[in-house]
Amino acid sequence: MSKLKSTANAEKQKRFRERQKEKGNKQVRGYVTPQARFCYKEISEKTGWTDSEILSNSLRITYAAYKCGQIKLLNEWLKDNNN
Repeated sequence: MSKLKSTANAEKQKRFRERQKEKGNKQVRGYVTPQARFCYKEISEKTGWTDSEILSNSLRITYAAYKCGQIKLLNEWLKDNNN
C-alpha cells in the first residue's frame, strides 16, 4: 500500500512541475513567475548577494516592516514600483 501511495505522490509532483514549466515559471526556491525572476536577477546584480543572502535579507525586510506596522506601506511601494 505504501509503495502505491509513494508512486501516486511522485506522479502528482511530476505533473505539478510540468504545469509550472508550461506556465513559464522556473524553480528557484519554489516556482517563480518570469516577473519575479527578473526582480531576483536585478537584486542579485545590484547587491552581489548570493541566493541565501537574498532570501535572508528579504525575510528581514518583511519582518521589520511587520514589526513596525509598515506592511501596508511596503506593499504600496512594491505596487507603485511594479514589483
